[in-house]
Formats: sequence, structure tokens, C-alpha cells
Amino acid sequence: MSDCIFCRIIKGELPSSKVYENDDIVAFKDINPAAPVHVLVVPKIHIESLESLDRDNMEVVPKIHAAILEVTKIMGINKDGYRVIVNCGKNGGQTVPHLHYHVLGGAVFDEKIV
Repeated sequence: MSDCIFCRIIKGELPSSKVYENDDIVAFKDINPAAPVHVLVVPKIHIESLESLDRDNMEVVPKIHAAILEVTKIMGINKDGYRVIVNCGKNGGQTVPHLHYHVLGGAVFDEKIV
């Protein structure tokens, strides 16, 4: 999708602070971090949201999860713990219509925060 900000980052058209990349996934620091460590893990194929997953693109999900494990090691949050969040749709707080996972760490999170 040509106007998707994450697609443009993936293509190298927009700058980002990449922390991890492979053939299928890119991970970069969030420009408005909600925690000391806040990385977005994004599939390189454009999938609008969790609701857009189907038989043709579902194979990307374990690749995203494997990338998250690598990101937590790179960012040094794998031992103390972290939070992974996926927002889905407008009411779910998704502001960029491209599937992405938020990896948050470097702080103790209140268990009441969802």
C-alpha cells in the first residue's frame, strides 16, 4: 500500500531506528515511546490488522513472534519481562492500518494497565 507509513519505512522511503530486520519482518523504535523500550514489530507484507489475517498470510504470525523474541534479547528486556500489545481497529486504538506489535519494556508495568 503506497500511502501506508509502515510500508514506506519498510521500503526505506522514511527513516526509522531499526533494531532488527530479516526477510519477513522489520522492528524499529516507536517515535512516541510509551516505555523506556518501545519497539514496533511489523511484517513486511501489508496486512491491515489482525482481522485481515487469513489462510494466505497467516504464516507470518509465527515469524512475528520469533522476531519479538529476538528484539527482546537485542533490547535487553528478555530477562526482566516485557509487554506485547496488538491494537486492532479504530476502537482498539490502532492508528496505523498495518499489522504491528508493540514491544514494551524497561519498566515495571501496573497489572491494571491493559
